[in-house]
Amino acid sequence: MHIPDNYLSPVTCAVMAAAAIPVLAVSIKKVKEEVTNAKMPLLGIGAAFSFLTMMFNVPLPGGTTGHAVGGTLIAILLGPYSACISVAVALLVQALLFGDGGVLALGANIFNMAIVLPFVGYFIYKLIKDRVKSKKGEYAAIAIGSYLGINIAALCAAIEFGIQPLLFKNAAGQPMYSPYPLSVSIPAMLIPHLLVAGVVEVLFTVFIIVFIKKVSPGTIYEGAKKKTKAIYGLIAALICLTPLGLLAAGTAWGEWGADEIQNVTSGGGALGYVPQGMQNGFSLKALMPDYSVSGLPDFVGYILSAVVGVAIMIILFKVISNLRKEKQLN
Repeated sequence: MHIPDNYLSPVTCAVMAAAAIPVLAVSIKKVKEEVTNAKMPLLGIGAAFSFLTMMFNVPLPGGTTGHAVGGTLIAILLGPYSACISVAVALLVQALLFGDGGVLALGANIFNMAIVLPFVGYFIYKLIKDRVKSKKGEYAAIAIGSYLGINIAALCAAIEFGIQPLLFKNAAGQPMYSPYPLSVSIPAMLIPHLLVAGVVEVLFTVFIIVFIKKVSPGTIYEGAKKKTKAIYGLIAALICLTPLGLLAAGTAWGEWGADEIQNVTSGGGALGYVPQGMQNGFSLKALMPDYSVSGLPDFVGYILSAVVGVAIMIILFKVISNLRKEKQLN
């Protein structure tokens, strides 16, 4: 679901960034007001969970790959505004350091995965949980909220892809950016997410929430004991398991490189050309592209990438927490 650069026009990227920035601004304000210094590092843990979740690629129908995001999970644990910030930070690190998702398309990716996904997932979760007051009702709310959250986010991405050939064509009538219309992009994105990626999102969300309730209930419930050592242990285990994401063969739909897209088959035939905007578009050379390290085996690069990404996020929010403490003391 990470939209690369040059799949969306600069105009679309600007519009999506303009839509995302006010929500991010409100979320930052809410986090400043509502999240205590003691809980601020939990946003780093949330960002780490989201980052690691997105490294576990799974095979999807049609020969592509996909992943969970963890947005509803973080929203349930910390609130939707905190989830928005945590997932946005994870997406920023992915784009700048690992080349996963475009820099110019960051606004669109944040809108889909850091805004639509956690807010929709959390709203549906609360809607069901507040009406079905039982343990089964709570877990049904978690499952339905996380499932619908990621699928509605996928629908948004599909629409963003699909409107490109309607709006932006060259003199020869060829699409300049994403070449597939809504009739192709919507089923191509939604069917795999409805069948597989949404289920993976549910399983991941339920597993982590059950784990945290057992080992560190204070993360969820005020007044209960908070034990972060077990949570860090789970993060370490997930880091070690991330190479499993390499087993899924294929490229995620809509994330092909310029050297791949002309050979992508749709409707029985290959595209046969590279859209003009992709040929001449923006490109940023990532430090660890596709979670790899030059000269090292893929699985080692994947683990090192996971360690670096998680460390950045956890340290970032701990630094923010410490700066807030110092500011309050002064």
